[in-house]
Amino acid sequence: MPRAGTRSASSDGRAWAVPESLRPTLAERYGPVYAGAEADRRLRALGLFATCGDQVTRRAIELEHLPLVGIVDYKTRRSEPVPSGAFEPLARRRRVRVRNPAGLLTEALRVAVKELVRSGGGLVEVDGEEDLGSLALVESLPAGATVIYGIPGEGASFVRVDAISKEHVRHLIGQMEPRRIARGD
Repeated sequence: MPRAGTRSASSDGRAWAVPESLRPTLAERYGPVYAGAEADRRLRALGLFATCGDQVTRRAIELEHLPLVGIVDYKTRRSEPVPSGAFEPLARRRRVRVRNPAGLLTEALRVAVKELVRSGGGLVEVDGEEDLGSLALVESLPAGATVIYGIPGEGASFVRVDAISKEHVRHLIGQMEPRRIARGD
């Protein structure tokens, strides 16, 4: 059950599954990858940006440069837990919790991102896996914004949102397999 003050988006509805044939394409880097001090310097210099991943979201908060939207699942490398309080500065804006099973991009996640972009931002807490949330961020943010997503063991990819990146995301989602999911899937 969501915490007090936490809005929960239903997991009932549509989702898009990543077919095996699309996995290599999704593993490609779509923006430059930076680590350490260089990543910090570039992050501090950003105007409007959003993050996907626990480490990159936590780092932006530590640098006191909050993203408009951060998407987290409270795990790194899918197993190491992250303290829930790490994201409070961003969650104070607004917190939305969604279910997004591994290998899927749910309509609930896409809608949550759109709503947060439109309403001033906040934190999306994912029950499941947040990896494909970067697609929802590129899809929803205005041109000129940047999406940062973590790449375990390498650093963070910085993707500039523009007509080309938006079209690329639409194309990727169009290649995914539509599914219907029910609560608890």
